[in-house]
Amino acid sequence: MDLSLLSFSPVLDYSSFTEAGPLDLSTHNKELRTYNVSSCASLAEYIAKKSKGTTLLYGGYLEQRDIYGRSGNFKNTAKNRNIHLGIDLWAPTGTAVYAALSGKVHSFADNAGLGNYGPTIILEHQTEHGLIHTLYGHLSRASLTNITVGQPIKAVDQLAELGSAEVNGDYPPHLHFQLIMDMAEYTGDYPGVCAAEDLHFYKENCPDPMELLRLL
Repeated sequence: MDLSLLSFSPVLDYSSFTEAGPLDLSTHNKELRTYNVSSCASLAEYIAKKSKGTTLLYGGYLEQRDIYGRSGNFKNTAKNRNIHLGIDLWAPTGTAVYAALSGKVHSFADNAGLGNYGPTIILEHQTEHGLIHTLYGHLSRASLTNITVGQPIKAVDQLAELGSAEVNGDYPPHLHFQLIMDMAEYTGDYPGVCAAEDLHFYKENCPDPMELLRLL
């Protein structure tokens, strides 16, 4: 699919921000090494310093990160999964989340546990250019209470809201937004981080959404 043919709607309520800027959480960021990235509070301190409360911070596609090492979901495996496959948008708890495209609910789940997505919604979009899925991770638990598989969703509808660290996998509040071409057998979940040896597959199946995201 030629993604340039698609037109996304804003996925967050940006009304509390005056500008947008990139956030580097990669292993190459020397400044980040002075913070304890295994601590949600320490990482939140770094993000607040960069945002100053008015800048929407975003980024992370194919970014190699150290922040996953604290979680058994990533470190206690045969492969070192540390390459991020989506885009993160850092905004306060409770920020409204919207569908990027009209479609229907493919699946949803509360992927609980340290370092995981927490509440997650996946939408399916049958566009005139082909089938694509969008994943919205780190939501509030309330976002899963009035939703059903197959439910129609319009891009102008509020889909969810961002969750707090207590429910979102112990991260500072943010939206993990990811494109997925083929969901295979996954429901309510899909890898958002991969190992270097699997990058070729995931880069093809999870293309960069950055150029399609409408920010400020």
